[in-house]
Amino acid sequence: MPTYVFKGRNRLGEVIVGERVADNREALRQLLRHEQIMLTSVKEKGREIAVPKLSKQGRVKDKELAIFTRQFSVMIDAGLPLVQCLDILAEQQENKFFQQTIAQVRQDVEEGSTLAAALARHPKVFDALYVNMVEAGETGGILDLILQRLATYIEKIVKLKRDVISALIYPAAVIAIAIVVIAVIMVFVIPQFEGIFLGLLGPGEQLPLPTRIVVGISRFLAGWGGLSILLALIGLGLAVRYYYRTPQGRHQIDGLLLKLPVLGIILRKIAIARFSRTLATLLSSGVPILQALEITARTAGNVIIEEAIMKIRDAIERGETFVEPLKATEVFPNMVAQMVGIGEQTGALDAMLGKVADFYEQEVDAAIANLLTLIEPVMIAFLGVTIGSIVIAMYMPLFTLIGKLAQQH
Repeated sequence: MPTYVFKGRNRLGEVIVGERVADNREALRQLLRHEQIMLTSVKEKGREIAVPKLSKQGRVKDKELAIFTRQFSVMIDAGLPLVQCLDILAEQQENKFFQQTIAQVRQDVEEGSTLAAALARHPKVFDALYVNMVEAGETGGILDLILQRLATYIEKIVKLKRDVISALIYPAAVIAIAIVVIAVIMVFVIPQFEGIFLGLLGPGEQLPLPTRIVVGISRFLAGWGGLSILLALIGLGLAVRYYYRTPQGRHQIDGLLLKLPVLGIILRKIAIARFSRTLATLLSSGVPILQALEITARTAGNVIIEEAIMKIRDAIERGETFVEPLKATEVFPNMVAQMVGIGEQTGALDAMLGKVADFYEQEVDAAIANLLTLIEPVMIAFLGVTIGSIVIAMYMPLFTLIGKLAQQH
């Protein structure tokens, strides 16, 4: 029978290291369970698993993290040791950076680190919310349940992002195609018509005013004007990006985005849905409310929302209730404050926040559908007026010429 080197924790949370002879890993797990030791890592004696060097460059998509978390929860629920779970999950990863990260986490756990501490060493992959929930799960002995909640949370956030992006792809694609078509007409087609028209003009005659305007724009775009506009737009984008990285710039731009007529309402609803979902997930996992609010603020994605959440946290720390500072921020609607108040009074704040998140996620879907309904006729009208104006301007000289020929005959 093989000899296994194992690490585990007893009922007092102390790390136990040792060796046992057993038929297989499952037999070893059952043996240690009788000794009231929870197995955290195990390897067959004499066999070493190489840990690949962690690359500094790489990115893990939310969808990949959601799948990893869901599979991890299933394995923990089935009773597999942590290190074995991480070994299997690392082997399954196609993303090399994620694979190396999981392998490094496995090594840290095998050396006696807690899972939360091992995950915290990789903030690019596992944020504060993830680490704190895992820590709560380890402390309460409900890691499998916490991982299930985490997987559900990440999946809902992924769905929300996907719905927003999918809704914006259609108008963005139509606008991009329209700009390309109009640019091609102005740069390549109009100059051909200009040459024909100038050849038909008599002494002292000139093209109609609309035609002269279109021809002037065409000459501007065909020359250095088009390149100048492109460079100006790129420069403006870089300037806004640089300004947004400053505290003042981020505060002003985030505030402006929330005040936009239609888009601002959608962004506010997305922020409220994310706030409610994140806070509900943390509270239901046993994370203290002050710590949960701090984590939620850091993951808000908008500095105005972040400041409002931190004001709520500071007020609660001073001994105030949740509702009053929530209303005072003027960021969250009264309906949210009322539902939070009911949840606070009944002791079911996490459940009530979950319902608020469900409601606002549906509101986001409806708001995006309404935005598309509004954008579609505006885009059609814009394209119709723009292309129609160009066509009419190009046909006006022909109408003038036809009129002259009719007078001659």
